Amino acid sequence: MADEQENQDQQQPAEQANEVETLRAEAADLRDRLLRALADAENTRRRGERDRLDASQYAVTRFARDMLAIADNFSRALAACPPELREAADPQVKAVIDGVEATERQLLATLENYGVKIIDTTNAKFDPHWHQAIAEVPGDGKPPGTIVNVVQTGYRIGERLLRPAMVTVARAENGAAPAGVDTKV
Repeated sequence: MADEQENQDQQQPAEQANEVETLRAEAADLRDRLLRALADAENTRRRGERDRLDASQYAVTRFARDMLAIADNFSRALAACPPELREAADPQVKAVIDGVEATERQLLATLENYGVKIIDTTNAKFDPHWHQAIAEVPGDGKPPGTIVNVVQTGYRIGERLLRPAMVTVARAENGAAPAGVDTKV
């Protein structure tokens, strides 16, 4: 009996050590799972916040795209009446032209309030992410790949393209296409 007691006394610390190791491994596993669950919850919260911001920023995209046609019509109406004709026009016609200009400015300001901005093409190089080349023309001293003329104004909303600027691009003097310009239009 004494041998059995001694045997049990020796087995008990070994079993306890085994149990402690099992509990430590289980605790480490649970800690790892908890940390992963917390990280997943934080990622979900961040993704939801980003989606909410995107939705609020880009919610007006379809409406803004439709409004661009109106902005184009105002621009064409004003371009149809050159400055020398405006000066020679009677006061009533001048008042109408001034009203069209004011309405165009207000429309563009309202679009800008909602994050819609004109793509700047002033002395810009052709960028296929923001511009659509419709033709290559002689550069008249401008470097190849530089925007020569804007046929239709481009717009972006936030950092996304709403409508590309339709442009003509200066061609290389030897007739080769500048890098990044698609000549198949």
